[in-house]
Amino acid sequence: MTTMARDATTGSAGARSTGAVRVRGGAGPVPAGPAGSAEAVPGQAVSSGAAAGRGSEIRRHELATFLRSRRERITPEQVGLPRGRRRRTPGLRREEVAQLSAVGVTWYTWLEQARDIQVSEQVLDALARTLLLDAGERAHLFQLAGAVDPSPAAQCSGITPALRLMLRQLEPVPACIQNSRYDILAYNRTYARLMMRDLDTVPPADRNCLVLAYTNAEWRESIVFLDEAMRLMAARLRVSMAGHLGEPAWKMLVKRLRTESAEFREIWERYEVVSARGKTKQFVSPYVGLVTVDHTDLWLAPAQGARMVTYPPADEQSRQRLERLHAIALEAEAEAEPAAEAEGEAGAA
Repeated sequence: MTTMARDATTGSAGARSTGAVRVRGGAGPVPAGPAGSAEAVPGQAVSSGAAAGRGSEIRRHELATFLRSRRERITPEQVGLPRGRRRRTPGLRREEVAQLSAVGVTWYTWLEQARDIQVSEQVLDALARTLLLDAGERAHLFQLAGAVDPSPAAQCSGITPALRLMLRQLEPVPACIQNSRYDILAYNRTYARLMMRDLDTVPPADRNCLVLAYTNAEWRESIVFLDEAMRLMAARLRVSMAGHLGEPAWKMLVKRLRTESAEFREIWERYEVVSARGKTKQFVSPYVGLVTVDHTDLWLAPAQGARMVTYPPADEQSRQRLERLHAIALEAEAEAEPAAEAEGEAGAA
């Protein structure tokens, strides 16, 4: 496979009507006509606020319908909940979505009722993960909510063709491009199979070294010194976050880790800080076994924390095993190509 780039929740309702509608141009309010409608005034254009308000209302209803449809298609078993005997609701209940997303039941109910409430990026991210949205559905969710998706999957424009080519030419050395939040923005074929069977199978929103190290069983099993790795990554995240306090993507990441990992909560509360540095690491690949590598960071844009992470072998045995891992990746890619071509032809038909 080719190298890939993966790249206050409530608000007040609208103000009460004052019996007048304001028009552009500073001419003051227009007296309301019968039934609260605004009478036209010669020489004055009625504000476009009414049209904008109507558009916002339509978007809220679309968002409510979209959330409801996605909630009803997910079975309790898909999110680790028991089905129970008296379940009549297709898919998940509203209170289950609220619980899994760490939001209030009443607030989520209002959202599905198209109430005029504000929705933060953090909440949208939580809902997208709870409802198992794919990349297209996630983008649609943020667009309907009028919000900008801060996830790395939506912001990978900095991964140029030249960088992709560099990742490919470094093979069989495992390499990836990360930012200072540990989001994996791009990677080569050897890296994809170093710490799990295939990183491509992980949703783009979950391709983050911290998330994987604290929550993904397969990734965790591959790290020989897991406790030390988790502690150091959390400490480096603390240092990097000092320059991004208040930014939604950073707050979302910390909130997610605190919610999903008791280990992260305990380590985060220690308030350790360390600077980035290279070191020798050991991984147990599911394909070739123990590999010892030298972690090296090649900084691409220090201000943003973008860096190319490389894992050259630290000994001859590891070199041979990385070459074998690369060969396995090439074989898997060759086997997948006919299936992809057949799928493309079927879609065209």
